[in-house]
Amino acid sequence: MPITESSARRLMLKSGSTTLLLDKDAGKAVLQRKFWLWKLKPVEAQLSDISDATVDAAVDRASGVEVCHTMMVLRSGAGWALPASDKKDAQTNATAIRNFIGLMP
Repeated sequence: MPITESSARRLMLKSGSTTLLLDKDAGKAVLQRKFWLWKLKPVEAQLSDISDATVDAAVDRASGVEVCHTMMVLRSGAGWALPASDKKDAQTNATAIRNFIGLMP
C-alpha cells in the first residue's frame, strides 16, 4: 500500500481499490473498499481504538508464494487487513501507521 498522503494531521494509504485514511482532525480511521464496480460501505473506527499495526504473513498453499498484509488491530479485538505488495511494503505501512498514531514499536 503506497503512502499517497502523509502530513502531521492525515495519513492516506492506497493499494488497488482499498484506501485507508487516518485523520487526526476527525479522530477517525476510514477503510474504503471497492468490489468490482461497486464501492462498499466505508468502515470507520476511532483512532484511539487502534491498539497496534502488525505484519501478517502467510504462504499460499497452491503457489508457495508468501502473501503479506498490514494488520490494523483494534481494542475490540477486530482487525483490518490491508493488502501489501510484499513484506517490505507491509512493514513500511505498519511503521507509518504506528508513527502516525504514536504507538511504541
